[in-house]
Amino acid sequence: MLDVLVAGGGIAGLSAALILGRCRRRVLVVDSGRPRNLKSSELHGFLSRDGIDPLELRSIGRQQLERYTTVSYRSGTVVDAEDNDEQYRVTLDSGEQFSTRYLLIATGLIDLLPPVAGIEDFYGRSVFHCPYCDGWERRDQPLAAYGDGAKGAEYALELTGWSSDIVLCTDGGPLPPPEQLSRLERNGIGLRSERIARLSGEMGRLEAIEFEGAPPLPRNALFFSPGQFQASPLAEKLRCSVTEGVVNTAKFQQVHSRLFVAGDAARSVQLAIVAAAEGVEAAFAINTALLKENLR
Repeated sequence: MLDVLVAGGGIAGLSAALILGRCRRRVLVVDSGRPRNLKSSELHGFLSRDGIDPLELRSIGRQQLERYTTVSYRSGTVVDAEDNDEQYRVTLDSGEQFSTRYLLIATGLIDLLPPVAGIEDFYGRSVFHCPYCDGWERRDQPLAAYGDGAKGAEYALELTGWSSDIVLCTDGGPLPPPEQLSRLERNGIGLRSERIARLSGEMGRLEAIEFEGAPPLPRNALFFSPGQFQASPLAEKLRCSVTEGVVNTAKFQQVHSRLFVAGDAARSVQLAIVAAAEGVEAAFAINTALLKENLR
């Protein structure tokens, strides 16, 4: 019987496993090896590790867990979990099953890319979904904001923190309301409402946005606010409350009495350093609960 099974070996899952290992808990981390930031070459905003390759950070985390003999790591995917009151029965894609007193879901999200031809060739190099993660490296450069309506306008306005050369591209979608259009104009933000035909550039570096029946727009990077959904079906199977793709959690990332969700899967502030903190919070709460259960 495990104390905790951690589904997902990213920043949140590894941080939780570290704390739980230091508390001498029997922990199994199961990870698919397909992180949300697989296409990214650098991770930012993580104190002491700013600019590190995300895969390298995960590797360092796994190495640091090796000294904790009660923590084990396994490549694979958790495909099912059954709540049996005092424990979970968890099944991996290999068919293996484990019983665990607590379950922590830290499997992250999957981003929905805009339906633009060629976008995958640029994603993670010059097309991004997080200005807090990648805006500084594109500071003072010509940028595009992808979106429509009022939300698209707000996203374009947000990018002015990194550049004064912003163009909102609505890709044929609804225009922002009149008051938002006036605000865009007051802040020097351009607007292109034509349908986007494709992105053009070389080696993942965006050079221009090409439109249907209109001149291209030279840009060095494009930022979009993605739709997103859970990378794992576990949250749905365990009847978690989900809003806009993200699991709603209570204090210390708790969902049910023995179920916790941490990291991007459970927060709107989706930064690596926040994911690490959430993993630690969940681990603290789980260990506290285990202590109470074990005391006579």
